[in-house]
Amino acid sequence: MAAAGKDLFANGSAVILSGGKSSRMGTPKALLRFDGEPLIVHLARRLSTLFSDLVVVAAPGQDLPPLRANIVRDEIAYQGPVGGIYYGLRASAGEFSFVASCDVPFLEPRLIAHLASLIDGYDAVAPYWENRFQPLCGIYRRTVLPHLKHQLDRGELRPIHLYDKVRTRKVEEEELRRFDPEGLSFFNMNSPADYALAQQKWDERKRFETETEKEDGASISVSSPVSVTVELFGVPRLIAKTKEVCLSLPEAATLSDVFSALAVRLPVLAGRVIDAQKSALSSGYACNVNGLSFVRNPSVRINPGDRIFILAADAGG
Repeated sequence: MAAAGKDLFANGSAVILSGGKSSRMGTPKALLRFDGEPLIVHLARRLSTLFSDLVVVAAPGQDLPPLRANIVRDEIAYQGPVGGIYYGLRASAGEFSFVASCDVPFLEPRLIAHLASLIDGYDAVAPYWENRFQPLCGIYRRTVLPHLKHQLDRGELRPIHLYDKVRTRKVEEEELRRFDPEGLSFFNMNSPADYALAQQKWDERKRFETETEKEDGASISVSSPVSVTVELFGVPRLIAKTKEVCLSLPEAATLSDVFSALAVRLPVLAGRVIDAQKSALSSGYACNVNGLSFVRNPSVRINPGDRIFILAADAGG
């Protein structure tokens, strides 16, 4: 990260909460293998590129792999996120801390940087994604410690109750999408199915990450993914039983690539809304890009952050 980015985090810390029960996963989430290493190691490495001070909050007696972090233990086990945030902030060295759970492998550094940049004048910065707050991907000042202690004393273990008591900057979804179009920073793994999906997403991301490979003495550049959101209306939404889908596609992707990827993600649309070749929309359906214009040519290039709307043609004019 550039020096300016490092300056932004000079007074900050990162806190990772790892002391949950992992009851739905059936095994400690912090120790799940991810990209060849324990998940907690993966997450700590990503956050250490931003913050020099890293705190991991663990349950009493919880086993953890070696970490370059300050390990603190919950004084009372399983007090929920409020307890983890409280013990983590209390042990942190920074004036503010970015707080995350241990099961979010896709944290986007640009999003974290933006959230940290908003803390001036506030006690908390709270992302609001998919109609709910995301307290375990937020920024907290040490000034919230007395409020968290009061919540613990009262048995009030939901972090969102804090936001009405302190100066809170609510960050709406539209603003968040500028830095994390797919909202993968908020993708957490609660079940084995979530874990499998996260591994699939990670493999897809790695295939598209920018890297330079040497082959026969020549440099081959592999491009970064283009993230777009496809929103379905009317009949397509009824068929798919979902409102929208986020897709990661290779650089220079076209609408044809969007339709192909969408057919893979939602097979029920293939042969109905998307044609049999999975390269264009079927007759009777239309595509609008960013709410600005209807596009019929599937070879049109798309751009990162585009929103693509698919609906019945008679509804789109």
